[in-house]
Amino acid sequence: MRTVFMGSAALGCPALDRLLRDDAVDLAAVVCQPDRPSGRRLRPAPCPTKTAAEAAGVPVLTPEQVNAPDSVASLRAFRPELIVVVAYGQMLGKEILELPPRGCINVHASLLPLYRGAAPIQWAIANGEARTGVTTLYMNARMDAGDLIDQTAVPIGPDDTADTLHDTLAAAGADLLMRTLAALRTGAVRATPQDESRATYAPKLRKSDGRIDWCLAADAIRNRVRAFQPWPGSWCRREGGGVLKLLDARAEARDGETGRVLEVRGEGPLVAAGAGSVRLCRVQPPGKRPMSGAAYARGHTVRVGERLS
Repeated sequence: MRTVFMGSAALGCPALDRLLRDDAVDLAAVVCQPDRPSGRRLRPAPCPTKTAAEAAGVPVLTPEQVNAPDSVASLRAFRPELIVVVAYGQMLGKEILELPPRGCINVHASLLPLYRGAAPIQWAIANGEARTGVTTLYMNARMDAGDLIDQTAVPIGPDDTADTLHDTLAAAGADLLMRTLAALRTGAVRATPQDESRATYAPKLRKSDGRIDWCLAADAIRNRVRAFQPWPGSWCRREGGGVLKLLDARAEARDGETGRVLEVRGEGPLVAAGAGSVRLCRVQPPGKRPMSGAAYARGHTVRVGERLS
């Protein structure tokens, strides 16, 4: 089956690898985002899927606007029977959606219709979900709203972060894609419309999402610390001490005045939340390397009664 793969982020790399190794797939091209500034020197760097495609000798397209006439013409020249999309980063217009006779299939990192949008992994953790998953669906003009093909559920462990869950879902998505393509080849696909009444959304993360709201319950704060690593990160401000990044935290039962440091003993400062309290187990001060909460408390004069905001 002559296929074009569209994907830019690392989430799509396992799926791309499986397509490259599948003898039943004729991978005609890979479409991804253009090189973007990266690193401290902001030098242009390719996205992960471009690197993998070039290593395999597959033609790569990197249009700034995928729906522009010249981009659509380039795609049409590859005569794809199927387009597979995994974390590409641009919405596809009508011309592209109608181009392949077998349709455009998306692999999305949630159990749709839950968590449509750009950051389903992070928001599932932040909201305290016990499970998430991956979905294959036919694409339409609306974001993540097309007919469902297949799904695989994945548990969210109590210590999962966005990074660890990302890798689990990337592998599960590759497996699900192969199962979907096998069904497509045999005519066994039975697509189902989504239940719009159950739809929830996972908007793109902003830097401000990482700021700790100490009025939240301790469990909710810990979930956000897990969810927002590595970006936008979780952070708060000390009185006169600048921004403090929270890298690992634990919820405890002790109550107190919201945002106040209750103690500085043990594994790190204990800070009162809206319900319960949060132990700062691993942090990163401005301009410093990550360190344990205990080392931070000793070296940076954290005081009982100090307020974090």
